[in-house]
Amino acid sequence: MSASAPIIVLSSGEPAGIGPDICVALALEPLAVGLVVLGDPDVLQTRARQLGRDVAIERLDSIEAAHAHRRGTLQVLAVPARGPVVPGRLDPANAAYVIEMLETGADLCTHGAAAALVTAPVQKSVINEAGFEFSGHTEFLAERTGARQPVMLLVSGDLRVALATTHLPLRAVADAIDAPRLERIITTLDADLRRRFGLPAPRILVLGLNPHAGENGVLGDEELVTIGPVVTRARERGIAVLGPVSADTAFTPESLTRCDVVLAMYHDQGLPVIKTASFGEIVNVTLGLPIVRTSVDHGTALSLAGSGSARHASLRRAVELAAELAAR
Repeated sequence: MSASAPIIVLSSGEPAGIGPDICVALALEPLAVGLVVLGDPDVLQTRARQLGRDVAIERLDSIEAAHAHRRGTLQVLAVPARGPVVPGRLDPANAAYVIEMLETGADLCTHGAAAALVTAPVQKSVINEAGFEFSGHTEFLAERTGARQPVMLLVSGDLRVALATTHLPLRAVADAIDAPRLERIITTLDADLRRRFGLPAPRILVLGLNPHAGENGVLGDEELVTIGPVVTRARERGIAVLGPVSADTAFTPESLTRCDVVLAMYHDQGLPVIKTASFGEIVNVTLGLPIVRTSVDHGTALSLAGSGSARHASLRRAVELAAELAAR
């Protein structure tokens, strides 16, 4: 493969969901990469037929056999499904299949055989039902690659939203936000926005945890005790960071001109804003890993699987951004 067409591996996600749908739809797009899908070739071929997509499945013996993408052809590095695959019907037997795809993709990138990993959506509930402890791609890939502090970043154009905590019950969020963790997250954000996104001095806007950023301790003291002191120390280390600021005004157009990324304290503090603005066009990027990983901004959409109604715009953008980040 040439430097202009890097190998991107794509895990096809929960087989009963829209992962296979959007993978075969992507095969019909012009892409300046060597796209290699991880999954069961028969599952992908069957889904293509169900959707009426004229897609040829090319089975690869190894990643070294990959070539630049050809419209209408999907290169597949085979991972066999463990059980029957029916669109919309979850089967815990296939949880091990989903995990194997992720392990394979992470290892290919770690060993330098692929430039980046892109992931289609998975169903956390059925993976846990099958006996695997799995809270999300972010945490799984951090453990697989030995990363100490992964950071979830959602990207849509110039709008970037990062999370201090990811998939936690709301009652557990406050306890999870301690000073060492927050310092590592801010450090990772600063370093990877420079390294991956080419920003020379990224400006980070840190949200408070409580309404009105605690209002001087009246509505909670996490801003005074933890978040504020961490921000001050980060500034003293030369990081361009502001906050903590009230989440209810942080996303105004004027406020966003002051920053390159907003660091939200929890999942539903930051994600509803960016998804309201750009749902279906957003890319999920995991910072803090030794590999490049991107993903879509949506779930498995079981009710749409096999229907032909699933959109693949977010997946296409995830592949494109993965190639851009890998090039740096």
